[in-house]
Amino acid sequence: MSAASKYFYAVGRRKTAVAQVRLYLEAGQSFINGKAFDQYVGRSDLFATLFAPIKLASMQDKARFEVKVEGGGESAQVEAIRHGLSRALVLASADLKKVLRGAGFLTRDARSVERKKPGLHKARKASQWSKR
Repeated sequence: MSAASKYFYAVGRRKTAVAQVRLYLEAGQSFINGKAFDQYVGRSDLFATLFAPIKLASMQDKARFEVKVEGGGESAQVEAIRHGLSRALVLASADLKKVLRGAGFLTRDARSVERKKPGLHKARKASQWSKR
């Protein structure tokens, strides 16, 4: 983990997950919460989600990142990291904005869990209506 190199900082969010991303434009190993990213992310389908913005910008071997992420589950954390990486890439190179916007990586996904209402079993699930 290098502190002397120049980096681009961005925050990504999804549901209750918040990811603070530092993007370095140099080759090296990437870390999430102090662990190597392949140790932190266990599911193989999430690797594609995590690296989608970097792959789209064709910077696989030219960039590395350090991330602090908290809240949410594994999937929400990875999507928050993807959001933060996309924002950091735009700060690094403004001409990537159109490509990343078109892929939907710069839009904050505002969907979250709806709160439970009183008198209902869940947010919208009510007891079955009975005539008699």
